[in-house]
Amino acid sequence: MPKMKTKSSAKKRFKLTGTGKIKRKHAFKSHILTKKSKKRKLALTHSTLVHDADKKSIKLQLRLK
Repeated sequence: MPKMKTKSSAKKRFKLTGTGKIKRKHAFKSHILTKKSKKRKLALTHSTLVHDADKKSIKLQLRLK
């Protein structure tokens, strides 16, 4: 039986916290930043947690369970 492999894209985008929650970064901060306000860009800088509805699919991609 071959090994279960994690999805490389998910491996690069998500990290686990110490309590087992899944951390992610915000999108829309790579280019076209001139029309975005300073407040919006600052908010996009910080990381956040994955929504409960998406946890199951991300855990499957990361082969956590």
